[in-house]
Amino acid sequence: MSNSDAIPVSAAGGIVFQWKSEKTEPEVLMIFRNGVWDLPKGKLEKGEGIEMCAAREVAEEVGSGIPAIVKKLGTTYHEYSEKEKLMGKTTYWYSMVFTKSETLDPQTEEGIEKIEWVDISEAKERAGYENLKEILKKYWT
Repeated sequence: MSNSDAIPVSAAGGIVFQWKSEKTEPEVLMIFRNGVWDLPKGKLEKGEGIEMCAAREVAEEVGSGIPAIVKKLGTTYHEYSEKEKLMGKTTYWYSMVFTKSETLDPQTEEGIEKIEWVDISEAKERAGYENLKEILKKYWT
C-alpha cells in the first residue's frame, strides 16, 4: 500500500545465486549494511534502464564485474524518510549469476561491511526486512 504523498523513487537489485555441487539448494549473495543483512540494490540513475541499474548496483556494491540477469522476479515497495520528506521506493528485482569467478569487495562508502554467500533457506531467515524475505521466497519456495 503506497501513500499518495510519498515522492516516488525507482531502484533495482539482484538475487545473485550460485550452485555448489554438494548442495541441494542455491546460495545467494548477501550484504551486511548498517547493521542489517540485505541484498544488493540501488537507485535508478537518469537515462538508465531498470535491468542495467540492477546489474550495475550489484557490481558496485559487491565489487564485481557486471552479473548476467537470469529472470525478473518482481517488485517490492517501502516508504522511508529522507531529509524530512516521505519517499516511496519501488525496487525491481532480478535473479542473476556471475559468468566467471569473482573476487568480491564490499563498497564500504555505502556502509557495506561484509559480503557472504548464504544458503537460500538461511538467507530467508537472515534478511533484515520483510519485503526481502518475500522476494527471496519468490525466488525459491
